[in-house]
Amino acid sequence: MDNELAIRLGVFFGLFLLLAGIEAAVPRRARRQPRKTRWVTNWAVSVLNTGTLQVMALALPALAAGAAFDAAQNGWGLLNQIEAPVWIEVILAILIFDFAIWLQHLITHKVPILWRLHRVHHADRDMDVTTAIRFHPVEIALSMLLKIALVYALGPSVLAIVLFEALLNGTAMFNHANIRLPHAVDSVVRRVLVTPDMHRVHHSVHRYEHDSNYGFSLSIWDRLFGTYIAQPEAGHDDMTVGLQWQDERPSKLGWTLSLPFKRK
Repeated sequence: MDNELAIRLGVFFGLFLLLAGIEAAVPRRARRQPRKTRWVTNWAVSVLNTGTLQVMALALPALAAGAAFDAAQNGWGLLNQIEAPVWIEVILAILIFDFAIWLQHLITHKVPILWRLHRVHHADRDMDVTTAIRFHPVEIALSMLLKIALVYALGPSVLAIVLFEALLNGTAMFNHANIRLPHAVDSVVRRVLVTPDMHRVHHSVHRYEHDSNYGFSLSIWDRLFGTYIAQPEAGHDDMTVGLQWQDERPSKLGWTLSLPFKRK
C-alpha cells in the first residue's frame, strides 16, 4: 500500500489531538508533574524511536509492512500457503499479532534485562496520551525485529499489517489517556478493548498490580491467562503511578535514556 504511512500518521495525529483535548478539558486524575516538561521528554523519545526505525530500514530489507509485501512476493509464511477470504485473514492476523504483543509485554516484565528497558515506559509519574509513545529506542528496535520475524512466519497481507498497526497505535493512546469513561461504558468496552482504567492498574507502583493487565489492544488475553485485575487496590484517584523509587527525574530526557543502565 503506497499510502500506508499517510494512513498511519493520519490516524495517529487525529486520535492524539482528540484524546489530548479531552484530557485537558476533563482529566481523570490530577497531574503530579507539569505537562510541558513531561511532554517534551516523551515526544523527544518518540522522535528518537522514529529515527531508530529509519536507520533499521536502511539496514534491513523491510520493516513490518515491507516484510509483509516481501513475504507475499516470495510465498513465505503460513497465510500465503492457504486460500482464505481477506476478512478471515485480516482477523486471524490481528488476533495473532495482538497475542504476540501481549506475550512480549509479559516477557519484558519477567526477564530482568528486558525489564530494565521497559521500565522507561513505567517511570512516567503521570499517565496520559504521551505515555503511549514513551519507550526506550532499544526496546522499540527489539520489538520491530520480533514483529518482522512474525510477519515472515505468518505471512499476513500488507492490509492486515497496516490495520493492526493502526489498531495498536490507536488503542495504546486510548488506554494510556488520562480520561474517564462512565462506569457503564467502561464495563462494556473492556470486554473487548483495554480501557484507560484497566490499563492504569498496570502502571501502579505495586509489583503485584503492574504485573497484570498486559494487553494493549484486546482485553481477552489477560482474562484467559489469569493476569486480569479489574481495579487498583487504592482506587484510581489515590493510586500512585510509576516506579516506587523514582523522583522528578523521569521528566528529563538524559535520565530517561540512561535509565536501563542504572543499578536500580
